[in-house]
Amino acid sequence: MNLATRVGSCHLPSPVMTAAGTAGYGDELAGYGDLSELGAVVTKSLAHFAHEGNLAPRVAAEGSDMLNSVGLAGPGIAVWAERDLPRVLQRGARVVGSLWGRTTEDYARGAAMFAGLPLSALEVNASCPNLEGRSRMFAHSTEATRDIVEASAAAELPRWVKLSPNTPDLVEIAGAALDAGAEALVLVNTVLGLAIDVDARRPALGAGGGGLSGPGILPVALRAIYDVHRAFPRAPLVGVGGVSSGRDAVAMIMAGASAVQVGTASFADPRAPWRVAREMSRWMHHHGVVSLEEIRGVAHG
Repeated sequence: MNLATRVGSCHLPSPVMTAAGTAGYGDELAGYGDLSELGAVVTKSLAHFAHEGNLAPRVAAEGSDMLNSVGLAGPGIAVWAERDLPRVLQRGARVVGSLWGRTTEDYARGAAMFAGLPLSALEVNASCPNLEGRSRMFAHSTEATRDIVEASAAAELPRWVKLSPNTPDLVEIAGAALDAGAEALVLVNTVLGLAIDVDARRPALGAGGGGLSGPGILPVALRAIYDVHRAFPRAPLVGVGGVSSGRDAVAMIMAGASAVQVGTASFADPRAPWRVAREMSRWMHHHGVVSLEEIRGVAHG
């Protein structure tokens, strides 16, 4: 079976990637599989500055799902590029850098620091609080999304823009990202949620609420991919959110995605990205599907 795919100008040997924030900064998963076999390794989101993140506790289990409020903790782009990037490149992996910021200028400065690095693409994490917009997420505003996508052009890399499902204006915001120069869209980030510690009688996470990920948000991600593909059928889409099996990944391809990312499933099973790819291949063989293009978007009829 031919699992090769294309996300905009990026040719990938597999449609399965890691998801930002779930596989570290470099080759942390190398002990569980060959990183070169994956479509790409997506880094944890990085800013042009180091950031400590939110107060502990930062993670709470919700059945098979997870609520997190890590708060984009990270060492900063410069430290990552010197310390972590060489290790993952030595593994033969394709690397997608993930960028976040608190202002439009943060995105511009961070993107400039990514320029010249041997990366396949830049994932622009638009699901961050915008200090210029009273902490409203960039991805909840067409104007703010457009601004950071344009600012991120400084990276001189294909821009994949990661959007939030927590807005009724997702399709309109997706259009704004594409108009601003996004080569692909990554759908979706976590769903806003809250857990209560009933014994302590307060929120379970140190920062209060957090982002829900895991199998429970798969239908949310599928709906986002389906709606955006229907509105922009030529736009390359990367599906993320709740993928824990090959069938989940196939469903995302049928909704309109060209590739998928595996995130929360890797915490319980670090081999999940490779397993999902194998299960996709077996599904294709069983159903006589030779290439992913045969089924991409078929759910639209």
